[in-house]
Amino acid sequence: MRKPPKSWMFSPRKTTSSTLPETLKQEVSTKANMLIETVLKARYIQPPPQKPQFNYVVDVYGKWYHSAFYFCATYHVPHPEAEVSHFEVKFARMRYAGSRLFDLAFMRYTGQWIEPYSAMTVDECLAAVRDDPFFTF
Repeated sequence: MRKPPKSWMFSPRKTTSSTLPETLKQEVSTKANMLIETVLKARYIQPPPQKPQFNYVVDVYGKWYHSAFYFCATYHVPHPEAEVSHFEVKFARMRYAGSRLFDLAFMRYTGQWIEPYSAMTVDECLAAVRDDPFFTF
């Protein structure tokens, strides 16, 4: 059996070399927290069931990690013998792409980030998180 010859392939950089301005970071935090408090919490946090059998959402919040803003949900585990009582799920990621634009991704059930939107403004990203079915959890 003969092996195919080795070849070089182009691999684009995953990270951006531009730094996230502090004013933009504050703007994203303010607007995202407003969306979380007014829309996402009302949509996804329900009173705990009388006899819970399944995990349920108890909190929705956002947080920064490096140059990306993550939308997260905390689930409560009602089973008395569970190893943990709560766990966190990241369901959306706004990664800074430079020039005040962001790449927007959602977490697929396989644990991979899928990035259907790129080079979007803050308001466009937040509207997609609010309205697009990709970002339901």
